[in-house]
Amino acid sequence: MNTQTPALAAPASLLLEHELAMVRGAIELVASGVSNRVTCAGLRYASQMQAEAEAAARRAGVRLFPIWTLDEAATGLVIEQAAHA
Repeated sequence: MNTQTPALAAPASLLLEHELAMVRGAIELVASGVSNRVTCAGLRYASQMQAEAEAAARRAGVRLFPIWTLDEAATGLVIEQAAHA
């Protein structure tokens, strides 16, 4: 998975990778059934990783949605079990 962009310096890239690893872990936790819902809050790069995280959540069969601030920047991601029809 390539999450690095040329505009990110090495420390920022490391933080993005760390945050993405936390979100992946939350996706796995919910997908495994251990938890119904996990909130990853206070993420610095939530907006940048949202598309990639949503794709990973879809592949795992769970839902992911952002936590928006008033200035329309995502600061967190919520992962929850998908509703069964």
